[in-house]
Amino acid sequence: MKKMIVPLILCIVSVAASAQGLSAAPNGAPTLSASPAANERMTRAFAQLQSRFAQANTTHDGKLTREQAQAGMPTVAQHFDAIDSQRAGYVTLAQIENFMRERAAANR
Repeated sequence: MKKMIVPLILCIVSVAASAQGLSAAPNGAPTLSASPAANERMTRAFAQLQSRFAQANTTHDGKLTREQAQAGMPTVAQHFDAIDSQRAGYVTLAQIENFMRERAAANR
């Protein structure tokens, strides 16, 4: 299961990079102005990301520590310092999503 996070993130980044006008709705859900198929893929990818985050967040507090990331989301752990820009010692799902959006935009 841990091995699936790398392809998942790569999929999300590649879909985001090919999508036009990627942004977030007020509830944090991804919104795209791309094709319906791209929207559906992105929605599924973010749902998988949310599921993985929930599984890794063993304390169920909405915050992923470095240790939790190493155990459940190794790619997040690899980029933990970049995602935790406020140096709080944890990352949230929104921070991970924003990091992925920024990386996708930089790769366009």
